[in-house]
Amino acid sequence: MGKRNRKPKTSVEAPKSITTSQEQLQSKCYEGEDLTRLLESIKREIELAKLSKGTLPEKIWIKQQFSIGVNDVTRVLERMTTHAELGNSLQKSLILPSGCKAPLIELQAILLASDCNPRWLTRHLPSLSSSRRVPLIFVKDQKGGSLRLGELVNLKTAIAIGIKKCAEKVEELLGKDTSS
Repeated sequence: MGKRNRKPKTSVEAPKSITTSQEQLQSKCYEGEDLTRLLESIKREIELAKLSKGTLPEKIWIKQQFSIGVNDVTRVLERMTTHAELGNSLQKSLILPSGCKAPLIELQAILLASDCNPRWLTRHLPSLSSSRRVPLIFVKDQKGGSLRLGELVNLKTAIAIGIKKCAEKVEELLGKDTSS
């Protein structure tokens, strides 16, 4: 058999300077006292919101307010329109396989544990969140950021938590913290 002439595979990559600058604009890292203050204020706002709308069971209410886990956060982000698509179309619903339209769920912020192991599990989230213009907040703690995030939603651990747009009180709180 003869040898085939194969061309070397070339990969097209975005310039690192552009990618990292976009990620730095929309990501912030909390640790130490700042992290404790942020998580306590979010937890306090969650409790106040639960008390004001106390008709739903706690687990259902949390599912309505938060997207919990890497898979769920990724799914919601992928269904959101990108910033470029937003200018082209103002589609506010998603057509499901059954033919009915589902309302588009948008995230207002993502809390991401920086102690995730293996790291490739969350490597796609910074670029995905920056393309959707969703701020990414890294949680870094000596005890484990995933443990601290799990406390927010009454779970043992949570690597990623997406805060949905319907959580008004938390949205106001995050608006203050991400702007400072």
